Amino acid sequence: MNTVATRAVPSAELAGHDEGVGLLPERLSGLPITPTDAVGLTERAGALAKRSIKTTAKGAALTLAVRCMDLTTLEGADTPGKVLSLCAKALRPEPADPDVPAVAAVCVYPELVPVAAAALAGTPVRVASVAGSFPAGLGPIGVRLDEIADAVQAGADEIDIVLNRSAFLAGRYRQAFDEVAASKAAAGHAHLKVILETGELGSYDAVRKASMLAMAAGADFIKTSTGKIGTSATLPVALCMAEAIRDYADAEGRAVGLKVAGGIRTAKQSWQYLVVMAETLGAPWLHPDLFRIGASSLLNDVLLQLDRLGNGGYPRPDKTVV
Repeated sequence: MNTVATRAVPSAELAGHDEGVGLLPERLSGLPITPTDAVGLTERAGALAKRSIKTTAKGAALTLAVRCMDLTTLEGADTPGKVLSLCAKALRPEPADPDVPAVAAVCVYPELVPVAAAALAGTPVRVASVAGSFPAGLGPIGVRLDEIADAVQAGADEIDIVLNRSAFLAGRYRQAFDEVAASKAAAGHAHLKVILETGELGSYDAVRKASMLAMAAGADFIKTSTGKIGTSATLPVALCMAEAIRDYADAEGRAVGLKVAGGIRTAKQSWQYLVVMAETLGAPWLHPDLFRIGASSLLNDVLLQLDRLGNGGYPRPDKTVV
């Protein structure tokens, strides 16, 4: 097992939870971790969800949604054959229409990273892997870091880890911070996405604090959900995280990406999230480098809507995307 990158953060720093419950790392000092207006946030998210997109712009929005997708398979029954099929779909989402772009990435378990890396070598589609004891994130820290380093060595361009919610919710913020920082070091050149699992955090204030903590610890992306619990991405949560990203960028001068995942199944939902990004963060974030949508079933509906825009109606049953 490769352990080259796993000791970049001394073990003494990972024991920072002994310094006291509620102690925030110095790296968070001065960052805008302010209370969230829950009512205002929910109302604004609802208003953004009602924004209409003109027919002339829908094609561009849907095409952008495809470009920002992470096609994902994270099941115990995943096989090399299933991953190869997913990679082929990622490269040519609609074989009959070469104007439909490739997706951003394919996300798989570490065991299947070599399969995806070989299939996607030399293409613009990146290989993402969950790692670090996904989806709970509660394995021994050394084991988690080794898994991250191994996935990168096997060919992963991006690593999706989960925030240690046990530490965060208990107020052991330094432990949660240091584990993210250690994971970033273990990931090396690969981009690190930190999954907050917002459905378990309990409040928008907690979502904002967790967002700031992950970004200050070095996350390249913050992500809503694993998709493995009942509550996944919602527009108010995405708005809360986008506002945290905006405020962090203003304070630190570093752009962090946002990934929404879990329960996003329709084209309409995808462009609602694009509206949230555009209105909160602006055009620079409307790009796969800074925005991702975790998708397993979403792509099919987006392709159906693109076909409808192009042909004036839905395809015949024998043309339905599979």
